[in-house]
Amino acid sequence: MAPEPSGFDFTVRGDSVEIRHNGRPAATLRKSAAAKFLDAVERDDPQLVMARVTGHYKRGNERQGSARP
Repeated sequence: MAPEPSGFDFTVRGDSVEIRHNGRPAATLRKSAAAKFLDAVERDDPQLVMARVTGHYKRGNERQGSARP
């Protein structure tokens, strides 16, 4: 099982959201995508939501599907 995501934070600037991972910019969401993201953060684990949005949740498990018979 993959480790829980950590190290993410975000800043709201007007109608956009900047997501950072370990202090480095990982994604910028604008308008409707930013609104959907903020709704998802309120409902779910913020670290997991940010990992999904940036694509960092896939690290370490990409090859499992091809190993199946």
